[in-house]
Amino acid sequence: MTDQIKPITNIASMLDLPMEHFEPYGHYAAKIGLDILETCKTRPQGKYVLVTAMTPTPFGEGKTTTAISLSQAFWKLNKRSAVALRQSSLGPTFGRKGGGSGGARASIAPLDRSILHLTGDMHAVSQAHNQIAAQTDNAWYHRDNPLNIDPAQIQIRRVLDVNDRFLRNITIGNGGKEHGIPRATGFDITPASEVMAILALLDGSSRAEVMHDLRTRLGRMVVAFDKDGKPVSAEDIKAAGAATAIMQDAVKPNLMQTIENTPVFIHAGPFANIAHGCSSILSDRIALAYSDVVVTEAGFGMDIGGEKFFDIKCRASKLRPDAVVVVATLRAMKAHAGRHVIKAGRGLPDEFIPENPELVREGGVNLIAQVQNAVRFGLPVVVAINAFPGDFESEYQVVRDLAREAGAKDCVVSRGFVAGGDGAVDLARAVLDACDDQAELKTLYDLGDSLTDKMQKIARTMYGANGVKLDDTAKVQVERFEAAGFGELPVCIAKTPLSLSANPAIVGAPKDYDFPIRSLRISAGAGFVYALAGNIMTMPGLGAEPAAFDVDIDENGNTTGIF
Repeated sequence: MTDQIKPITNIASMLDLPMEHFEPYGHYAAKIGLDILETCKTRPQGKYVLVTAMTPTPFGEGKTTTAISLSQAFWKLNKRSAVALRQSSLGPTFGRKGGGSGGARASIAPLDRSILHLTGDMHAVSQAHNQIAAQTDNAWYHRDNPLNIDPAQIQIRRVLDVNDRFLRNITIGNGGKEHGIPRATGFDITPASEVMAILALLDGSSRAEVMHDLRTRLGRMVVAFDKDGKPVSAEDIKAAGAATAIMQDAVKPNLMQTIENTPVFIHAGPFANIAHGCSSILSDRIALAYSDVVVTEAGFGMDIGGEKFFDIKCRASKLRPDAVVVVATLRAMKAHAGRHVIKAGRGLPDEFIPENPELVREGGVNLIAQVQNAVRFGLPVVVAINAFPGDFESEYQVVRDLAREAGAKDCVVSRGFVAGGDGAVDLARAVLDACDDQAELKTLYDLGDSLTDKMQKIARTMYGANGVKLDDTAKVQVERFEAAGFGELPVCIAKTPLSLSANPAIVGAPKDYDFPIRSLRISAGAGFVYALAGNIMTMPGLGAEPAAFDVDIDENGNTTGIF
């Protein structure tokens, strides 16, 4: 264990990454050139471990901390390991959620570099997306609208990596015809961009194949519908080429290190509540070729991030994880009992502090539901109890009993936050044991199912609902998308991460309710349709006291307040 950050070349050498594919960005970060994919073809593939979680509280349950410390722990067992993570978004970092880069003895180093810009991928995604959006408006503004675009059916909005509720719904084109023609639109946060989803789902066995995949997917993006109801693509408006050029460096995965100097691949950053929530297939594929074990994570709980990992990402990559880790905490178990309200920015309720195994058991209905959700995909499941000071052994035993009752292969206490890799060795052993199981990956639905049937199966199996209830707008969109040939795409449901339902106030494991779908959007380039459930927003807002208040530079020029 060390606090001394090492040159990034040292980290690359730990995995024997060929230096000819290595592009340093300063001393502590680098990009991996895609020519390395040619060498990946002939190398054996390491074990592949997904880290997901029970439904989190507003505090988060330490999923990234667990993923990082688990990867560090494999090195203690003489297993060459890497962790593959999404890139942090500045929006929630300066909001209240945090940077999602781990913590204490299980964090990325240098932390501020991993969060603040890194190598510019987030900017490239925003720029490519907004270039396509600008050309969409330009295509109907000039030359008497040759593509017959219906301005009321323009699908693409602008994006920005900032939490800003004032940009959710706006009118553009004000000031006279020279400045455009007024129409209603809005902004999404950059991690919700279809370009970000495309980046995360790119695949290929060579640089040429990846770039072709990028160019093809960007060209397939549906930016609008014409006045006859037919889709208009980014290719139709001649925007795909410029967007591809903007993205040519962003396609390369980024390499950093943990605080224990073990490798971290960081690439792509789609949110799981409003997108599919996974790091890139490319970073996983490279890491698997150069590691004995690769740990990756899916955003938020198993019901959204985990489901999308299997039904969207694994369909695209054809990669099968060897084991699933579901992270749980005692505080989340107590929260899901539903007796006390938890809000971000406030401390834990006093009632959570005393020893109370029965309260843990009462809230365990959520853990049971999420473990069962993971088991449905056919893979061995290990529950990791992310330990906090003041936890009680009697409460841990309740979690162990509930986890095994739900179908988990094992349940292990992990102390990675305070002890790093040393604190997660028992978890690493349990995961390696689970990886020995020969399991077949299952998915929730067939691609030939209708869009509505896919949503029904997700809502019933993952969320405990009777089924979905579509608003009139959503019904019309389903018909339009299926008529346009998009009915066989997977479905990505955008919902709150704080509940199995679409209502963040409902904790535990709700049953026998209708799951509301208010509208759908098409992500033809990424290869899925996504449905907006309940009051989910694709542009977050800032709270009364955002984390940005605490971010600054100290007298030595070091960034402070980043977490």
